[in-house]
Amino acid sequence: MAMEAEQIETLIRDGIPDAEVEITDLAGDGDHYAARVTAESFRGMPRVKQHQAVYAALGGRMGGTLHALQLTTAVPNKE
Repeated sequence: MAMEAEQIETLIRDGIPDAEVEITDLAGDGDHYAARVTAESFRGMPRVKQHQAVYAALGGRMGGTLHALQLTTAVPNKE
């Protein structure tokens, strides 16, 4: 069963309330997505911990309902 991009975005925003989320469907099949997640709460956090926070927000759907996610995380630029 495929996931909609909006579902992924909602799950991430619910789990990481300060996140800005951009989702791209890479293959048009609802199974292969790219996500760019930018959040101030990632500041000072190693990249692996940032990714773990996103995976936690997805609630175990990786590898099941969500087949593949190309993940990029970042902190906002300070202005």
